[in-house]
Amino acid sequence: MTTPLQARPIPDIVTAIPGPKARAHVEFDHAWTSPSLPRAYPIVPVRGLGCAIEDIDGNVFLDFTAGIAVNSTGHSHPDVVAAIQRQAAELQHFSASDFYLPIYAQAAAELARIAPMTGPTKVFIGNSGAEAVEAGLKLARYHTRRQNVIAFLGAFHGRTMGAVSLTASKAKYHARFGPVLPGVYHVPFGNEGLDEIEQRIFKRLMPADEFAAVIVEPIQGEGGYIVPEDDFLPRLRELCDRHGILLIADEVQSGAGRTGKMWAIQHWDVEPDILLAAKGIGSGMPVGAMIARSELMTWGPGSHGSTYGGNPVALAALLATIRLLENGLIANAGIRGREIQEGLRPLVERFPNLVRDVRGKGLMIGIQFDSADTADAVQMQAFERGLLVLEAGEDVVRMSPPLVVSQAEAATAVRIFTDSVAHVAAHRRADLEEVEAEREAGLITEGFGAAG
Repeated sequence: MTTPLQARPIPDIVTAIPGPKARAHVEFDHAWTSPSLPRAYPIVPVRGLGCAIEDIDGNVFLDFTAGIAVNSTGHSHPDVVAAIQRQAAELQHFSASDFYLPIYAQAAAELARIAPMTGPTKVFIGNSGAEAVEAGLKLARYHTRRQNVIAFLGAFHGRTMGAVSLTASKAKYHARFGPVLPGVYHVPFGNEGLDEIEQRIFKRLMPADEFAAVIVEPIQGEGGYIVPEDDFLPRLRELCDRHGILLIADEVQSGAGRTGKMWAIQHWDVEPDILLAAKGIGSGMPVGAMIARSELMTWGPGSHGSTYGGNPVALAALLATIRLLENGLIANAGIRGREIQEGLRPLVERFPNLVRDVRGKGLMIGIQFDSADTADAVQMQAFERGLLVLEAGEDVVRMSPPLVVSQAEAATAVRIFTDSVAHVAAHRRADLEEVEAEREAGLITEGFGAAG
């Protein structure tokens, strides 16, 4: 009989990692699936509850990835499960593009209610973050009748053709897919980028009145969980206002309460013209949204649509998620996030040669290391100890647990992560000591073999 997950300790590793069934499944998977899927490490999950994930071998992990910041309410939250089951028993699909669905309008009204804009807004609902980005990009071009867009280096906005044109976090996302969308200009993230917009782009490359929008992640995600300077977003808002350029906030990863506010941009009291949401708003169901000021929604019927967008089952999950976020999970994200960061910050002083920074807001936390190799090694050590984390950027490990994470789970994660860093540091010292011993014994000569 399978032991209920709630009765298991977290983590609870009962086999070698990966286990025999996981290794067999990985081999089967590789025979049939696209090699483009990056796969962080060989975990094969089969059950989840709260912050716990059980793999195919019966190992239980503490999940601090939340499916890449998607499972905001935890795995299989009973309220979300019940909402999905009720809706699936009534109506699973009927295209909201061509017909009227009560739950679509209800979801749009709720998203408009929680949007970080004063004044009326309207909502387009799709299936994913990339679709939300595409919708926002199309609306900005349509409304302004301008083509050019400014985005930031380090940004991740998705992998579809329009979204990947805005993305600038890894070169491989562009390699051999060109030409990508023309008219996209990238600048450094933060205040440095604002100066470059004014001095380089507007003066030397393209006048300001040729730009439809600036798209920004209020906190960069895959770029390294980078929190900008406090005056960056207010200055960006002022720049856009001065030149009649729309400000698009990509809150796909930072939204839905993850940072301790419903939307990360609210930490700086800045209002976007268009907001993009996905991931955490659906608790794992495929849903994304583009929320815009009503006066921008000037496109007519057929200008944009989606066959599956606004699927009733996904929207039932979205409505349940919003209720849970507003009934304590956003507050919990802020509290637990402070505890985790306070627990991790001593790593900077304890391991100054390895750990460079601990940063973030709420449960969007990045730990920066001295190199990508160190970040990878720490991630794998945490995995083997039962803690799931992910890289973000070349040398950063991100923590983005479900917003239901408890104080005890937060403390466990800090302990395991600290042990993982200590293990990597000890092996680094051992390697250096071995090299030094060999050098002293004359087994290593400086520069030996350099010419060959």
